[in-house]
Amino acid sequence: MDKQLFTRKYLPAARMAGELYGLNPVVILAQSAIETGWGESALATLYNNFFGLTGYGVTNAYWHGGKTDLDKPGGLLFRRYDQPENSFLDFARLITTVYKQAAAMSHYPAAYAREIAYSRYISEVNGDNREAYARTLESISRSLVPLVYNLNNECV
Repeated sequence: MDKQLFTRKYLPAARMAGELYGLNPVVILAQSAIETGWGESALATLYNNFFGLTGYGVTNAYWHGGKTDLDKPGGLLFRRYDQPENSFLDFARLITTVYKQAAAMSHYPAAYAREIAYSRYISEVNGDNREAYARTLESISRSLVPLVYNLNNECV
């Protein structure tokens, strides 16, 4: 999916989650773009999981306990959501409750990117590169600002 279509399709969910939890919707959308390859991953297209959230922990208002192993028995379990909006809301809930320092910086994308990249959210054990993740998140956030601005103006 191209960046403009992805932004148009998922910005409303990022906005809703951002408003409810006090987070910048641009960084929410940027993080989703990274985690799903702009909405193309199987986790996103088949299971509405836009952030790679694992299927552990207690259920909540947005995640009702559904899980998938992505047809890799013995591998990580990931959360399944009934709709994309619930993935965005669950992510925002997680960030504001577990990653409070990152949440506090969400309106400063470069600072947020650095904070989240060097938190437990990123697992180098799984091959994640913290510095590359931070750079990519900051870059995507920057590239989304004009798209979000244009979509905001279309809504007026």
